[in-house]
Amino acid sequence: MRSVYRVLAGLVAIGVVLQAMFIALGWFTAIKDMDDGLVIDKNYEGNTGHVLHGQFGMMVIPILALLLLIVSFFAKIQGGIRWALYVVGLVALQIVLAFLSFGVAPVIGTLHGLNAFALAAVAGIAARRAAGTREPAAEPTAAA
Repeated sequence: MRSVYRVLAGLVAIGVVLQAMFIALGWFTAIKDMDDGLVIDKNYEGNTGHVLHGQFGMMVIPILALLLLIVSFFAKIQGGIRWALYVVGLVALQIVLAFLSFGVAPVIGTLHGLNAFALAAVAGIAARRAAGTREPAAEPTAAA
């Protein structure tokens, strides 16, 4: 279970990196499309980058975070439940910040980006904690 915890936490951190790549792809594609004459208005549904960013952010990463929390109860990692809860909390905050950015004020999107760094860091710390030493190795005995 310790390895499963480590892999899930690592996948959350990798997912955040993929999110950044997807949104960069989405906006560079949109800018290129506008340069090519495409009009982007309220009917614009985005492109592959935007779609992947949304799917990973609303489905893949939240599922990974919830699985991490479930596994944390069985992994017997010191502080593992607490770090899994931090990950779940930051994922929930990330989703709230995304909706607030669209619904209230786009400037809140800056906090969405900042929280992504926090999420990647916390998930990385959780993964490293799970990779820590299990039990001290027995001291070798010296032959006389």
